[in-house]
Amino acid sequence: MHAKEMAEDFPVIGVESDAWEAVTQLAEHRLPGLVVMGDDGRPEAVLPASQVVRILVPSYVQDDPSLAGVLSESMADRVADKLRGKKVRQLLPADAPELAVVNDDDTIVEVAAVMARLRCPLAAVMDGDTLVGVITASRLLELALGPK
Repeated sequence: MHAKEMAEDFPVIGVESDAWEAVTQLAEHRLPGLVVMGDDGRPEAVLPASQVVRILVPSYVQDDPSLAGVLSESMADRVADKLRGKKVRQLLPADAPELAVVNDDDTIVEVAAVMARLRCPLAAVMDGDTLVGVITASRLLELALGPK
């Protein structure tokens, strides 16, 4: 099986898109991440949902999770306001995982190797300069395990 046969339609977002919109897509569709497209229209990065969660939690609570219990609900409700007015580019960490990009004719093993090496939950499938679709890690596992 080739990557183009494994690829699925998947929402993508631009680096200059609204961060709130991106996070809304992650939440509403329960996505592991989003493919972030560069200004040139090519896949540039992955915005993992886990990174967004890190943005929502103050660093002092990340350092000491026992402090989470002392945050009031109203303060917790305001945490999402951190996203308003920001661009997707601002959510991408300096050490963001590299986006797995594979060719449309790559095999399941080649796709798995790239995703594993980069520890990336998504692979953008390209036919030249055109995004064909995305392969999620769960889709890859489903296909690797075969029929039940």
